[in-house]
Amino acid sequence: MSNLPVEPEFQQAYNELVSTLENSTLFQKNPEYRTALKVVSIPERVVQFRVVWEDDKGELQVNRGYRVQFNSALGPYKGGLRFHPTVNLSILKFLGFEQIFKNALTGLMMGGGKGGADFDPKGKSDGEIRRFCVSFMRELSRHIGADTDVPAGDIGVSGREIGWMFGTYRAARNSFEGVLTGKGLSWGGSLIRPEATGYGLVYYVQHMLEYAGHGTFEGKRVALSGSGNVAQYAALKLIELGATVVSLSDSKGAIVAKDGGYVTPADIAAIADLKVDRKALTEFSVEDGRFTYIEGARPWVHVGQVDVALPCATQNEVSGEEAKALIAAGAKFIAEGSNMGCTQEAIDIFEADRVAKKGSKEAVWYAPGKASNAGGVAVSGLEMAQNSQRLAWTQEEVDNKLKDIMKNAFENGLNTAKEYVETAEGELPSLVAGSNIAGFVKVARAMHDQGDWWSKL
Repeated sequence: MSNLPVEPEFQQAYNELVSTLENSTLFQKNPEYRTALKVVSIPERVVQFRVVWEDDKGELQVNRGYRVQFNSALGPYKGGLRFHPTVNLSILKFLGFEQIFKNALTGLMMGGGKGGADFDPKGKSDGEIRRFCVSFMRELSRHIGADTDVPAGDIGVSGREIGWMFGTYRAARNSFEGVLTGKGLSWGGSLIRPEATGYGLVYYVQHMLEYAGHGTFEGKRVALSGSGNVAQYAALKLIELGATVVSLSDSKGAIVAKDGGYVTPADIAAIADLKVDRKALTEFSVEDGRFTYIEGARPWVHVGQVDVALPCATQNEVSGEEAKALIAAGAKFIAEGSNMGCTQEAIDIFEADRVAKKGSKEAVWYAPGKASNAGGVAVSGLEMAQNSQRLAWTQEEVDNKLKDIMKNAFENGLNTAKEYVETAEGELPSLVAGSNIAGFVKVARAMHDQGDWWSKL
């Protein structure tokens, strides 16, 4: 893909997929899949538009809006909307590309896409954010629909923003339909949706622990990054399962539990309140001094001994040096709650440790976000199903379906790795290779059957 424009994030995501496909027997057994790779790596459609809105001073402001409709072979385009000043086409293409294969691993009928705007909600009033959402959706509404493209929330887009955009879509199209997910419960939303990514991450890692012979989360020390929706609900589920959570973070710095300290549900509630008000962890404090705040840092080199590390903030938040520090700290399980949370160097270090310590309980096992954080989009898919049937499932029904989806995603990646990747006796299979291959093959076969590329399979 040397003829690509400068798109570093997308290039990284593409290279990560290709490296695992090349290092497996997939292309040896099925050389025609190289053609499928060329096709699937180019979006079906990229929509870019201007968003003009008025600030509280009555002055005109303008931002760039995007929707990358990457692949619809398995169903309507599905993926979140991100409002953040760093949003650009490279980031949205990387996220949309990952989303294709993540959605495939859920087993649900969803294609892959991503969108958003370079709008920064921080420092904006509620009125300014609402006016931006209305202007953004007036344009985006021309390109989406319940059977075409179903966006969700992402960074900077909570249930409140989904509500404003849904109302704008409904008025513009005169249609009440399941066109956005993450909706309010009284108007088409699903129970467990806010919790789904964090819960699903923990359910996935449970299977890793059990398969590798490390039991349950009971008594395990877990380092988390992030302090938004994913990290909050992952932390709450971990605590419920008996784990000790020792860190959280945001873009300004990290809080790390001191000796004997740990994060409590009350701490998470206090942090959630801060985040609703768009405040940083610098404003979080506890009277008993259980935490150290480290400005400008991620938690990984500061957490001490841990069993599990779950990056839940943003892309590339675990470097090669931090990967080494986590291994030295005793971490055996690393799973991404964020998309592409680990750099390629970090992944290579984790994978090398897994291979070097084959058959040993000391081996590190890494899970990629396209598998381990698929719970959010999985419950979005369940919300779409409920909308199509004009009914709502109970919390228990949705949670059980989520558990099944995460179990299937784990087993699919595991078994595919055993089929296509050479694995020594006793060695833990590569979940990153298995997940990449499983997702890619499912999408490639659907595209082939629909004539998007052709070969005698």
